[in-house]
Amino acid sequence: MYDPETQRPTWAEISLPSLKHNFNVLRQHVSRSVQIMAVVKANAYGHGAVECARVLEDAGADCFAVALIEEGIELRRAGVMLPIVCLGGFHPGQASLVIEHDLTPVVFDADAVFALSNEAQNQNSPINLHIKIDTGMGRLGVAIDELPEFALRVMHLPNVRIDGLLSHLADADASSTEFTHGQISEFRRAVEILKAADITPTFRHLANSAAIHGYPETWENLVRAGAALYGLRDDVLGPHGPRFDLKPVMSLYSRVILVKDVPAGASIGYSRTFQTSRPSRIATLPVGYADGFRRAFGNRGRVLIRGKFAPVIGRISMDLSIIDVTDVEGVERGDKVTLIGSDAGSELRPEQLASAIDTVSYEIVCGITSRVPRAYLT
Repeated sequence: MYDPETQRPTWAEISLPSLKHNFNVLRQHVSRSVQIMAVVKANAYGHGAVECARVLEDAGADCFAVALIEEGIELRRAGVMLPIVCLGGFHPGQASLVIEHDLTPVVFDADAVFALSNEAQNQNSPINLHIKIDTGMGRLGVAIDELPEFALRVMHLPNVRIDGLLSHLADADASSTEFTHGQISEFRRAVEILKAADITPTFRHLANSAAIHGYPETWENLVRAGAALYGLRDDVLGPHGPRFDLKPVMSLYSRVILVKDVPAGASIGYSRTFQTSRPSRIATLPVGYADGFRRAFGNRGRVLIRGKFAPVIGRISMDLSIIDVTDVEGVERGDKVTLIGSDAGSELRPEQLASAIDTVSYEIVCGITSRVPRAYLT
């Protein structure tokens, strides 16, 4: 939690009411027969996994998804009781942790299932798992053509239960629908392959945020809500479906720690990548790339101060950044600066920051590091 009296003036604010609002928007959109898996991997996309999970649990999430076993353990130790699916599976030596902490791993190779079965027998504790198939993402998953053999190898292993089948859509936010429809067809073929092997998983999940938005045929009986929960919208949801009224959950702030006037021709920052073309007033902020304010924002980004946009100039340093406030009247030391968020009717969304440096909004919010304290608004 941020303490303005004792910590440097750079902090993130996380609006838990906005998070709950976004969950409710998705809940109202998705059929009531479909459960919602709230994705809180990567520290809930930088927003704080434990704090967000508690709010989402209260809001009605049916289960959670993380990427890593370690992330699942963190939630369990914080008292989260809902099912937790580990989308990245588990690594050699972690089978005992999966069982000890009642996690549901995603599997995509038979050796992992064998290891899980052996450990489940040793601990006399049955375990559920979800099989991931590769329908076109080309990353993780059992190949469709190998699924019949895979199913036969694992279906009768003791103390493991195939409770879910999933895949991941690669292009659901694109304007073209052809590839996504091909993945949908492959997923349905996988369902039939398992059915022929007398395997009927409880859960089938294919839809990410973009597919929740634009492809209701992907909803099956469980959807994975990730980026949309955190108000990421413009570079996430794609052109299909209704416009969601999603609210940004994270804001990022700093304060001016120094203001000075410099002449025309003054160089600013490392490598002198910026030189003033006029007498200028510049301000220094105690935030840098070690905080997740990306080095690429140098000479390309902007911030909000006193309700106006001001450009970021020069290279972003590890701990400091410099902005040009020549055209913002009255700037002084201590002024609040908005790096993500709203000020006097103007807004800087993560999507806008991402567009300026040719990346995605996920990377912006996930990249806000742990040395930036979070203040949770309730």
